Amino acid sequence: MKVKRLLSTFGFVAIAALAAPINAAWADYPERPVRLVVPYPPGGTTDILARVIADQLSKDLGQTFVIENKAGAGGAIGAQQVASAAPDGYTLVMGNINSHMINTAMRSDMPYHPTKDFAPITIVGSTPNVLLVKSDFPATSVKELIELAKKEPGKLSFGSTSPGGSPHMSGELFKSMAGVDILHVPYKGASPMLTDLMGGQIPLGFDNLPSSLPLIQSNKLRALAVTTTQRWDGAKDIPTMAESGLPDYEVAAWFGIFAPAGTPEPVLDKLQQTIAASLAQDTMKQRLFELGAIPGGISRQEFTKQIEEGIAMWTQVVDKAGLRVN
Repeated sequence: MKVKRLLSTFGFVAIAALAAPINAAWADYPERPVRLVVPYPPGGTTDILARVIADQLSKDLGQTFVIENKAGAGGAIGAQQVASAAPDGYTLVMGNINSHMINTAMRSDMPYHPTKDFAPITIVGSTPNVLLVKSDFPATSVKELIELAKKEPGKLSFGSTSPGGSPHMSGELFKSMAGVDILHVPYKGASPMLTDLMGGQIPLGFDNLPSSLPLIQSNKLRALAVTTTQRWDGAKDIPTMAESGLPDYEVAAWFGIFAPAGTPEPVLDKLQQTIAASLAQDTMKQRLFELGAIPGGISRQEFTKQIEEGIAMWTQVVDKAGLRVN
């Protein structure tokens, strides 16, 4: 018995001795610049929040976090690039509800799975979407818009930042619940969609609040409603869809950081803890508030669970609306 105990003890010590250098090897992470891929064009909410958190991580961890925009396929191109990258913590992606949730619900040919090919780290921020019109658009409320759309079915159109994204799905849910026929016009990002909306090329648009808030505040665009169940604290004058005659309407967008699957646990924990700590600071809370976003910082486990439950929910919505691709 004594011999077995000694062997058992020796084995435990040996394993611990092997594990210690592995953890110690990542204690100084990051030791060189980190690439944070944004799978969308510059100027959109994903890009805006990515630059905010990259700047903060650079300060907190003492290494530069470099933003690299790799747009295309509703976020799938940039995300796939990161899924295939070395799992060493030096290539990350700023994903969102589209690239790591709705795409999976809509497409059977996705080149990656959000929780099997990635290690979800944490949510940076979440935000309402907003229904927008040009400042001189004849309808000044959701009710008036619905009446106008029903008088002229098929004549109106709405722009969104990408097919299958949360702004697009916000529009599809609006069409379904309001019982209106409005054409969807997809764009390759927020900037071109907002430009066409201001120019009158499209009459309506759905966007994440942060990228459109400056245009709303400068009266270049008019916000008819936000898509969350509560008004946004920074824009209390914008009503919710539910208040505007569509009870139970709700769509919220989130934006979070992912690493390739297989990234060492100490690296994932360090990133999550650093991001959560920075998001808890008053200065960062105020910064996100000004952008129209609510700070995140949830645990890796909570983030993973939220994604998996969201995929199941959106799959039902997509199937009901007949939006599944392939």
